Parts: sequence; structure tokens; C-alpha cells
Amino acid sequence: MRFRRHLGRAAVMIAAITATACAPDGSTVRTITGIRSDPAPSVAGLALPDASADGDDFTLVPAAGRYLVVYFGYTACPDVCPTTMHEVEVALRELGERAALIDVAMVTIDPARDLSEPLTRYVQGFVPAAHALRTDDDALLREAADSFGASFTVSTAADGTVEVGHTPNLYLVDDTGSLVLTWPFGLPGASIANDLEILMETP
Repeated sequence: MRFRRHLGRAAVMIAAITATACAPDGSTVRTITGIRSDPAPSVAGLALPDASADGDDFTLVPAAGRYLVVYFGYTACPDVCPTTMHEVEVALRELGERAALIDVAMVTIDPARDLSEPLTRYVQGFVPAAHALRTDDDALLREAADSFGASFTVSTAADGTVEVGHTPNLYLVDDTGSLVLTWPFGLPGASIANDLEILMETP
């Protein structure tokens, strides 16, 4: 299901184990855990203001030889967003030196509350070099989310409570602008690192 609403601490965690298979010689062969689309959607041409770089446009396509991990979330999220960003942090730590080839960007889907400075502090609290993307242009934000297959809603209840729902997936973009992998919520950092290693080792 592409869209889910937060359920507080009762949010269901998906138990995931890195997939493996055996080669004919008995050795272990690692396999991709994330979801692939065929053909892979393209997000080339998309750019959003980077709150962590004085609002300069950030193109959602990494430089040659690099990958970009993208997440749509918000700082007031009680559980799903910090859990997901933590697993990205874990994955990069497991990659060691190869983590230098991975860019990370979090796009806020709640820009009215996620102002530039606190958003940057939040995102870079998990990954110091990560990009905090923010726009007040709702049409641009929804165009970006739609391109990734993400959905979100932000509404205010009669008592003033802000209710937010959003797709909790992580997305991986390669240097051609292709959305090569989607990681569902709950996938551990070890599995994310495994997928990134396989992709980086594939000619």
C-alpha cells in the first residue's frame, strides 16, 4: 500500500532480513532487498530548494558515480520518520568509506511547520551532510512526491491539532535520474547497506 497514516507508537514495524541465495558452488549470493520497478521511473529534471544551502536549488539526480537516498517526511513525526532516518544513518555507517558515494535528502511534506533552520538541524542530526529540502510551493512539492510515487496529506482538526499522513518509503536514485529502488518502512539499515553495496559493486 503506497499510503499510510501514522498510528503513533502502534505503527507496525516490518521485520526484514537481508535476502540471500546459494550459488551452484554452495557460496552465498547476496540479493537486492528493495523493490525494483521495471521500467524504472525517472525523476530527472526535478529540483527543490535546499534549506541546508541557503535555499539553492537541489537537483534530485546525483553526480556521476553516486547515488541519492530520498525521503519524504516531517520533523514533528513521532516515530516513522526518526526510525527511517536512523536506519539510513546505520546503513551509511555500515558502508564505511563507500558511504562517501551516497547523498541523502529529506523533503519535508509539512513546510508550514518545518522552517529552514530547524529542518536542517533535524535532518543533519542523522546524517551531517544530508540535504534538507523545503518548498512553500505546494504544486512543486506534490509534483516531486508524485514523481517518486509518494503521497501525503496535512490537515488541521477543529481543535488545532495538525494531522499528517504520508508514504513512509525510502527511494534510491542513480546518476541517470532513474528511481532504481524503493525501500518499504521498517527495513533495517543492514539491508539498505546490503543493497547499496550490491549496486556499487555491479559493473
